[in-house]
Formats: sequence, structure tokens, C-alpha cells
Amino acid sequence: MLSPPAVSGSASPLTYLVEPRTKEEIGLPETFLSDHILKILYTSGVMQGSEIASALRVRFRDVVEPLLSDLKRDNLVEVRGGNHLNPASYRYDLTEKGVQRARKAWERSRYVGPCPVPLEQYIGIIKTQATQRPRVGEAEVVGAVEHLVLSPETVEFIGPAVNSFKSLLIYGPPGNGKTSVAKSISSHLLGGEVMVPYALFADGQVIKVYDVETHRALAEPEAVHPGHPNPDGRWVRCHPPVISAGGELTLPELDLAYNDVARFYEAPLQLKANGGMFLIDDFGRQQMPPEALLNRWIVPLEERMDFLTFHTGKKIAIPFETLIIFATNLNPEELVDDAFLRRIRHKLGIDYPTERQYHQIFLEACEQRSIAFNQETYTHLVEQYY
Repeated sequence: MLSPPAVSGSASPLTYLVEPRTKEEIGLPETFLSDHILKILYTSGVMQGSEIASALRVRFRDVVEPLLSDLKRDNLVEVRGGNHLNPASYRYDLTEKGVQRARKAWERSRYVGPCPVPLEQYIGIIKTQATQRPRVGEAEVVGAVEHLVLSPETVEFIGPAVNSFKSLLIYGPPGNGKTSVAKSISSHLLGGEVMVPYALFADGQVIKVYDVETHRALAEPEAVHPGHPNPDGRWVRCHPPVISAGGELTLPELDLAYNDVARFYEAPLQLKANGGMFLIDDFGRQQMPPEALLNRWIVPLEERMDFLTFHTGKKIAIPFETLIIFATNLNPEELVDDAFLRRIRHKLGIDYPTERQYHQIFLEACEQRSIAFNQETYTHLVEQYY
């Protein structure tokens, strides 16, 4: 069962996801949990009960200790010492029978990280996060793009596009700030925080989600009073993730990637970006027809659900709560048909700067580089090249 999020002071209700207090609240099959412990001992050797609980990111007393007791009863693990007054200090090792079962579990899957989160629990948290997403105001938008020279109409457009948190197409000639606008959104306008699971468990398979290269973890908040419930260690509290892909993007990167050696799955880019932003830059220049890439997004854009496929052919549905931005310097009407353009909620055209804007850009560029502005040089540049 999914424990309701607890509130820490004035922070988001998702600051704390209360740690599961029983095996049932974890929501995983007991055989999976037992095999997971055996694999941890198989790869790490003798460990204290508290160390096993730390590796799993779950409670020792209510979750790990009962599992270890069952494994000991079945002659799969044995105690090698410890303080008899503190069961968490007991040192556990595999028996010969335990080694055999651990090897079989290892051959099925070599995932030995924190306990995965069941897909049903993940869906519930993602939907809750979507209702708590902070909205941006005019002042925040102006501050986010103050380093850019943009028309007032462009600035006014950005706020509604971000607040919709659906889809945005930015188009126009190259070199006029499309990518800079997208990066300003990601840097300044994706407020709040998101909870990212280390891994998911679906249809008997493990999907690794948390990525240190993608997700920026936040420090855990301190408890506001004694006895405050501990946070669920299976999740990492993060800034909203931002993932950018350009012409190198391929369709396989948008589906589950099965590792034949490790025998578990890696989450695709858009799943890692859930709760944040996914920028597809240089749209139309990927090594695939634009129609193929666009067709991949029809269902997520319409249904806010994404369907991922295991190598067995089984599909699972994942919430698609991501601000997806397409940036291109190609003509959108030549890339996609009207039906797809209608599915994109917001469309922002960024054209060449006016002469007044160009003058402002030039002045700011001189100031940033500590170069004295020269009117004659500027006039020549405008007359010959602008």
C-alpha cells in the first residue's frame, strides 16, 4: 500500500515520502526481496543487518529483520556474530544452500541496488507531483530571460507555455536564441522538486531510473520535531530534471533498454525527465525521418501516458508529466503535418532581431567582453551584414 506523503514544515508534501514500515507496504513480492538480500550478500560478503538495510534503503527492524529470520530458518543465511542486544549488529553470511540460490537469482538479474518502487506506487507519486507543480508569474519570466534580448510578445508567451507543462515548439532562423530560451526555462522556471526512484519494479522486471548524470539530488531536510517519520530511502529528492538531445537522438533511446549482461532495464530519456523538461534540439536533423520521431509522441502528447516495451513484447503505461520542447530552424510546415502541429500546445516563432534589438545585443556583447563600443564599426557591420 502507498503511504501518504508526510509534510515537513512549509516544504512540499513530497519532501517526505514516509518510509515503508512493513514488507507489505514495500509492495514487492517476498521472493524478490529475499533474493535481493541473497544477491547483496553474494556480491558483498559478510554484512551486518544494518548494512543490508542501508543497501536496500529500507527499515531494518520492520522489513529486513523478518526477511533475514525467514532466510535463516530456511538455512540460506547464518549469523557469524554480533551484539546479542542489538540484532542490527548481527553479521550475516550465506550458507552453501544460500550461495546456490543467490547464483540462480544473480543469473536472472544482477541488479543489487536500493529496493525498486512498484510501478503502481510510482504512478501515484508522479500524478501527485503534477498537481503540486508551482506556477510561474510574469516577474519570474522576466527575470529568467533578462540576459536575452527578446520582444515583449515573446516574453509574454513563455509563462503560459511553461505553466501548461505540456509541449512547446520553438522555431525560427538559426542563431536567434531558440536554444537559449529553452535553457533559460530549464535553469530558472522549473521550480519545486521531484521525487525520483532509484529503480522501478514492473512485470517482474527492474528498471533503473535514477541517474547521477541526469538528476541533481537535493539535501534531505532535517526532521522538524523528534519522532518525525523518516523519508522513504527508495526515492531521491531532486531538482526537476532536464534532459537535452539533439541530432544524435535515436528511437531506441526512447524505449526501455535491456542490458544483456546486467539483465535489468535502463529507463529511456523521457522517463528520466518525468517531472522536468525534455528538450529535443535541432528537431528534424535526427538520423530518422521527422515523421517517425513525431509519431513516437502522438500518444504521450494526447493521453499524457507513455507506453514502454520490454524485450518480451509486454508493454507498460507510464505517466508522461514532462514539458517537452522541440526546437528547430527548419520550417515546421515542411517537417510535420497540420494534425501534429495541433497536438503541440504552444508554438513560438523567434525571427531575426530588429535593428533596435541588434543594437542592444551588440552593446551588451561589447560590455561583456570589455570592448569599447565604436559607432563607425557598428554602422559598417549593420550596412554590410545585417
